[in-house]
Amino acid sequence: MEIITMDQAVSYLNQKVQINAWLTNKRSSGKIAFLQLRDGKTYFQGIVLKEEVGEEVFDTVKGLGQESSLKLIGTVQADERSSLGYELLVHSIEVVGESHEYPITPKEHGTDFLMDHRHLWLRSSRQHAIMQIRNEIIRATYEFFNDRGFVKIDPPILTGSAPEGTTELFQTKYFDEDAYLSQSGQLYMEAAAMALGNVFSFGPTFRAEKSKTRRHLIEFWMMEPEMAFTDHEESLQVQEQYVAYLVRNVIDNCHLALETLGRDIDVLEKYTQVPYPRIEYTEAVQLLKDNGFDDIEWGDDFGSPHETFIANQNDQPVFIINWPRSIKPFYMKVNPDNPETVLCADMIAPEGYGEIIGGSQRIDDYETLAENIKSFKLDPEVYAWYLDLRKYGSVPHSGFGLGLERAVAWISGIEHIRETSPFPRLLNRLYP
Repeated sequence: MEIITMDQAVSYLNQKVQINAWLTNKRSSGKIAFLQLRDGKTYFQGIVLKEEVGEEVFDTVKGLGQESSLKLIGTVQADERSSLGYELLVHSIEVVGESHEYPITPKEHGTDFLMDHRHLWLRSSRQHAIMQIRNEIIRATYEFFNDRGFVKIDPPILTGSAPEGTTELFQTKYFDEDAYLSQSGQLYMEAAAMALGNVFSFGPTFRAEKSKTRRHLIEFWMMEPEMAFTDHEESLQVQEQYVAYLVRNVIDNCHLALETLGRDIDVLEKYTQVPYPRIEYTEAVQLLKDNGFDDIEWGDDFGSPHETFIANQNDQPVFIINWPRSIKPFYMKVNPDNPETVLCADMIAPEGYGEIIGGSQRIDDYETLAENIKSFKLDPEVYAWYLDLRKYGSVPHSGFGLGLERAVAWISGIEHIRETSPFPRLLNRLYP
């Protein structure tokens, strides 16, 4: 007998199969019981008829606790009322693991309670849907870059320097010297691009920001491509194509998850159309000032209200391009059309989700980069290897970073980023 998951039901209609699952809820009426089940892939219904399984098994079914694990043998049958389209007519049940007094009941629970029970909260239909979308974004990322000839490279997590030149780092001891948890793999990806052309990384990064906003995590995953012989304009095109590709694949492959979350697919469809709109930083400042944002001046970074207002002027993600040199990292190339700015862009997601991509063209000239390292008061010895990349066959190159969890939150349409990570690390939360 075939052991299947219920998402394979279309290939087993009217056939007897075994499905291993957990019980999420149940109700019974006289001689019939309706079991709400999940098998790790999807949620589905099992029908238990007393006359089919016998009184002893039926009584066992009525006594099952929420989240009991089961082996079910039954016949797959069509069910037009189900979002899946199928249900299981159960012939026999084996209880694998009993569950009693499961703490997360169908009633409402507070956020702190759910976060304390994150190891169990992951089992809920909403969290299941979010993780399915996260997984699809990761799968589609590998597909997008592999299909375009990029090579996956893994930068180190322990580093001896700060790519962004910030003090918001987790410091540790690396034997007899200081080390830091990586806040970006970018510098190492530049080295990889000089060896392999077009490369990308996908891994954990860490920011010791003491922030409690709905957009911030302490530990998050970054996708960072770096492209040799690539200028800023070419990089922007890759960025918008990549994001549109992610949205397209979630729409096509996660329809049940999107339905569970109540996500409007018509809205998502707009995000699959490229090119995305662009606005110069200088124009964005003027737009804000013209609309009552008196707190912003040229040279200031944008906060959440500023980003949201700019994003709301469009039905798609928007690039804010060419930011002031004074508020951007040391490695960004000066804009030849305005030397007070650099060739960079932040992609701002619609619907108030903020920045999901930051990217730039990198400085490819040795002397310019060496001068920047000094002016930013960084240690030239620490960055000697990075400067070497400009000594031996330097080329124009560009790259960007996408924060996975912010992208998941935006595409899923969920309010808080904490639900996008299986086990989120937040300010004052390291458990479980």
